[in-house]
Amino acid sequence: MHNPLSWSRSPIIRSPLSLRLLGLMVLCSSIFTLVAAAAQIWVSYRSDVANIEQRLSVIEAGYRNSLASSAWAIDQELIGVQLEGITSLPDIAHAKVELEPEGVIRAGSIPENNSTATHEFELDYDGEHLGHVTVTASLQGAWANLRRNVRVILTTQSLRTFFLSLLLLWIFHYFVARHLTTMANYARRFTLQNLNEPLVLERHSRPPRRQDELDHVTEAINSMRERLREDLERQKADEAEIRKLSMALEQSPSSVIICDRTWQIEYANNKFLQLTGLRMEDIIGHHPAFLTADTLSEEENRELWNNVRLQVQRVGVWQGEMQRTRDNGERFWEQVVVTPIRSDGEHPSHYLILGEDISIRKRYEQQLLRQANYDILTGLPNRMLALDRLKLALAQARRDQTMVGVMFLDLDNFKHVNDTMGHDAGDNMLIEASRRISACLRGTSTVARLGGDEFLVILPTLASPGATEQVAERILQTFVPPFHIAGQEVFVSTSIGIAIYPGDGENSTNLLQNADAAMYEAKNRGKSAFQRFAPEMKEVSQERLQTESLLRRALEMQEFELRFQPILRLGDSRIMGAEALLRWNNPTLGMVPPDRFIPLAEETGLIIAIGRWVIREACRTVSRWQKQTGDPVIMAVNVSPRQFRDPHFVETVSAALQETGLEGQYLELEITERLILDNNLETDRVLRELDAMGVRLSVDDFGTGYSALGYLKNYPFDTLKIDKSFVGDLNRDSDDTALVSAIINMAHSLGLKVVAEGVEHQDQLEFLGTERCDYAQGFLFTHPLNEREFLLWCSNHVDG
Repeated sequence: MHNPLSWSRSPIIRSPLSLRLLGLMVLCSSIFTLVAAAAQIWVSYRSDVANIEQRLSVIEAGYRNSLASSAWAIDQELIGVQLEGITSLPDIAHAKVELEPEGVIRAGSIPENNSTATHEFELDYDGEHLGHVTVTASLQGAWANLRRNVRVILTTQSLRTFFLSLLLLWIFHYFVARHLTTMANYARRFTLQNLNEPLVLERHSRPPRRQDELDHVTEAINSMRERLREDLERQKADEAEIRKLSMALEQSPSSVIICDRTWQIEYANNKFLQLTGLRMEDIIGHHPAFLTADTLSEEENRELWNNVRLQVQRVGVWQGEMQRTRDNGERFWEQVVVTPIRSDGEHPSHYLILGEDISIRKRYEQQLLRQANYDILTGLPNRMLALDRLKLALAQARRDQTMVGVMFLDLDNFKHVNDTMGHDAGDNMLIEASRRISACLRGTSTVARLGGDEFLVILPTLASPGATEQVAERILQTFVPPFHIAGQEVFVSTSIGIAIYPGDGENSTNLLQNADAAMYEAKNRGKSAFQRFAPEMKEVSQERLQTESLLRRALEMQEFELRFQPILRLGDSRIMGAEALLRWNNPTLGMVPPDRFIPLAEETGLIIAIGRWVIREACRTVSRWQKQTGDPVIMAVNVSPRQFRDPHFVETVSAALQETGLEGQYLELEITERLILDNNLETDRVLRELDAMGVRLSVDDFGTGYSALGYLKNYPFDTLKIDKSFVGDLNRDSDDTALVSAIINMAHSLGLKVVAEGVEHQDQLEFLGTERCDYAQGFLFTHPLNEREFLLWCSNHVDG
């Protein structure tokens, strides 16, 4: 510890509080000393005076009788002796006896300029009054004692007061002032950077019950420091949170506007300024209603914001869509949410307006609405919108007692063109067809695309049924000119079915069904025609609907069968292979011919699943034949264009070969020549992948009007099959004879084998042999046979 004496010298001098305390202590001590000294001196003085007075009283008691006796004896000398004795006493300066009638005896003298005390008493003897005595005492000794006591007492009291003050000052400084100095220095050094440094005094630690005020102040300061540190940390956290929220507000993808309680704009974030192109000074202090003033009338705008204000007051939130205008005049849509900001938890102090640009979403909604109601390819109304318009037309016709014509159109041979020239060409044809049909109608009529190559025409407010036939004639005439598709002229007609409200149906469903039935009747009668609905057509339509329903379950019910027609080599009549032909044996319909259900399967898409079953079953059959007979028989399978365009077609063929263990060279896929004309990368890829698996490829129905031998050299075909329509007219039609000869020669020049289909007569077979045709098949050899009959026929043919 520090030496108190050496420690206390200079710090006391440097401590104004200690100096003031010293001054006050000296002053107060001096006053107290003076008062105490004065009291003490006065008491001492009064004690001396009291002693003198007591002595005077003793003189009276001691000399009264003797003086009285001397006065009775009139012994003046004795009285003088007695008075001398009295004056010889301490502090007695003068004694006087006055005798009656006259006579005064004195002793001593009364001091001048000194205080005195006088005592008188009467002299009586035997009841006779003799005189009285006056004794005068000098107070000079008392005053001398008084002066001495003043000097001594003041000196001692002053010294005591001085040293006591120093002691108290040191005690105060050691126990209080120096700690206050430490606190002051701590306070001077106290900053936000050293909050972790506590205030520590140079004192011994005390238990809580013995803590004094300095301990309490120190604890309070440290507690304040801790609270300040916690507050600062909380403030930093709050600042970080506020900064984060501020950054989130500024960088928010939503526009933000804050209005005061009077709906005047106080703040807008960057997104709002970017979205609108406005500047901050352009909007501060304005009502947000000015933002929608360009897109709404004054009355509508006022009503909108009144509704916003009322709903926010009543419900606490308003949300909706607003159309606004950018600074450059461009309009956009925003999803807006308006909520109050309550600072006191009750009354709104501000209003928050959040906006999200939904222009893209609105465009998507409009696009979706258009897609939901209009055909994407042609731009015509789709089925849903057409049905709505048909229902409205029927409702109006009921009110006005008029007619409504419904026309169902289907393009003839569109699938043939689509498969031959590709889907792009088919799409272009549909677009051109929709234009031609629309050009034949008046403004109140509706033309819609139902899907594929099917169109619907609605003719409202008809006065007579004949008007529909006139429109149908105009449509048929507009299809007479060729379509120019991909640099080629293509002739496509349409078949039209007509149904008229109220005669042919009371509601939209019946009218559409009946118009569809009439359209199929027009197709059955040669196409490129129109037919008015007749009740008997409904039976045909229902039969088609029943056929489609049964066809969808035929595969599941295992109603399909394969028939096999042998393919013979013309040189030695040896069986080269067989063609697998599909048959449908339904318990209700019986044996359905292929030309009745194959087109329906193509139209509905069922041909893909059916074709998959045919390929797998044909591979399984020929694999079984090879194991039984040991002969390398080839199985030919027809592939429809829709089946060929299936993305999984190659996988289907590969899976069938792997499943049955059949080598690819014993499977021959017959592909229509229309696919060859569709010279695209996808066709080339599929054919190359099939050729890589060893699968034989054959061009089926060659020569039916779309022949193009030049395309054959671009694809890995093995065989070319001449259509039976040419073979049937051999030796009767010189053109067909020359064409068949040319096909055989050109195919051989390309390294292709030639198969003639539909051989029914011996002269046809002889002609083909003369022209060096490679293979033939037809009724001349046998009709298509089931597996057992085919194996039996093969056995008999070999034996024969």
